[in-house]
Amino acid sequence: MKWVNFEVDGKLWCGPLKNQQVYQFAPRCLSHFLGDLSSKKNAATSGTAIPLDQVRLRQPVLRPGKILAIGLNYAAHVAESASFAEKPRPQVQVWFNKQATAASGPGDPIHVPRVSKMLDYEAELVVIIGKSGRHVPAERAMEIVAGFSCGCDASVRDWQKASPTMIMGKGFDTHAPFGPALVTPDEVGDLDALEIKGYVNGELRQSAKLGDMIHNVKEQIAHLSAAFTLEPGDVIFTGTPAGVGAGHTPPRWLKAGDRFRVEIENVGVLENPVINEPNTAEIGGQPL
Repeated sequence: MKWVNFEVDGKLWCGPLKNQQVYQFAPRCLSHFLGDLSSKKNAATSGTAIPLDQVRLRQPVLRPGKILAIGLNYAAHVAESASFAEKPRPQVQVWFNKQATAASGPGDPIHVPRVSKMLDYEAELVVIIGKSGRHVPAERAMEIVAGFSCGCDASVRDWQKASPTMIMGKGFDTHAPFGPALVTPDEVGDLDALEIKGYVNGELRQSAKLGDMIHNVKEQIAHLSAAFTLEPGDVIFTGTPAGVGAGHTPPRWLKAGDRFRVEIENVGVLENPVINEPNTAEIGGQPL
């Protein structure tokens, strides 16, 4: 089943998405129900149905507790990264976090930062955690997964390169769009067989099978939960294939007016426009 957060007349609802209609299941964020979505199947479509084009879709978790992302997780991307990041293939999983304020949804703009023009795209499968887990063995990892979504790990390459932790270059506001829906594992099927693609203005830039990951989703969950508890509403970006902007000569950075689209079989399509960062300077909610 596909589940979404959406707004009607400025009010937030969550519910299933089916046949181009959304159903008003509950007037709150989907994050409240992640641990038990399977039991809600029958009741979910009893709410009022609204045509999809009459609502504003939001990201499946409005404000994730953690946004975790793995780097260098496709061999071809590791190879292209050697030309601009000067990093060899890692011996262990390489992780960084994106800030909660980076989260955004389908159709929301990705900002070209005021402090850089080196804005890059990365099409990724996103995992949404549904149950808490610590020291979860790989063979049981799917037990804590609520579902999957499409995501873009937008990256500011000069800021990323300047910090060995990558946090500054990866955590800019608006730089973690994901959605449009949370798709439950039973509907997604065999992850390894699915294609992921990334497009800029309709031009195919990235293409791979999810099975091309160096560390698969189960291994990622096992590794992360060995260090800290994964909690409902945490979001995991699982790595990007080759074809990012920095891998071209010359680099092909995103610019205002562009559109970036992520397509993943059985998961969905996420598309976001790119704009120059507006005047976001403020202190205590007051513009500077």
